[in-house]
Amino acid sequence: MSSSSIVARNISVEFPIYENSHRSLKKAVLNLTTGGRIGQDAGRHAIVKALDDLSFSFTEGDRVGLVGHNGSGKTTLLRTLSGVYAPVRGELRVNGKIASLLDVSMGLDPDATGFENIYLRGILDGLKPARIRSKIDEIADFSQLGDYLNLPVRTYSSGMMLRLAFAISTSVEADILIMDEWLSVGDAEFSIKAAERLESLVGKASVLVVASHDPKLVARVCNRKISMEHGKMISDEPIVAPEPDPEPLVSHSAQLPH
Repeated sequence: MSSSSIVARNISVEFPIYENSHRSLKKAVLNLTTGGRIGQDAGRHAIVKALDDLSFSFTEGDRVGLVGHNGSGKTTLLRTLSGVYAPVRGELRVNGKIASLLDVSMGLDPDATGFENIYLRGILDGLKPARIRSKIDEIADFSQLGDYLNLPVRTYSSGMMLRLAFAISTSVEADILIMDEWLSVGDAEFSIKAAERLESLVGKASVLVVASHDPKLVARVCNRKISMEHGKMISDEPIVAPEPDPEPLVSHSAQLPH
């Protein structure tokens, strides 16, 4: 059985601007202090170069933190790795099953019940009905929504909807985990349970790729950091775990003479 990996060779992602308000859109993008670079395609349309000629390799055991300002390309890269966007140039090869926690509430049907949404999300994730049925009790128990699962999701509070979405999204078994920021949902009690589940999911994944603005989180969870700016990779460096503090020369109860 081959190990999990993601290999990119010179991949680029571009978004053409075709609207009639071409000039005003281009001006608006040019006026941004951050974001992708502006260029033109073969048809002389304005394009946003969201990712620009990236090459990298993520292999088993990698815990990769993507850092950079808003508009640097982090989320676009995560969506490309998840299959939402396709590179216009270059080659992207993914070996292993991917679980994407980019927007956990995406895909919920407000008119369907909680139970029906479990099935719908499972189907979207490519699971067979028998596999979905085997997960329902565990998802229901974790969400703590009880009889509300028989009601349409539009009757839920935002917190209840997040509970259901989180329970469904984190019920997957995947080789590669893609995350945009660390998830935090629900009240204090549920948030603790959610954090434990997320830590377990991360621990089981062969490869983790997470974008975050929190340097402490990246230092704690990741062993590799990629800095991005304007759709380009600026640096790719290992994160060295801090050495444990040496034994103190003097016990806490003793004092050095002044």
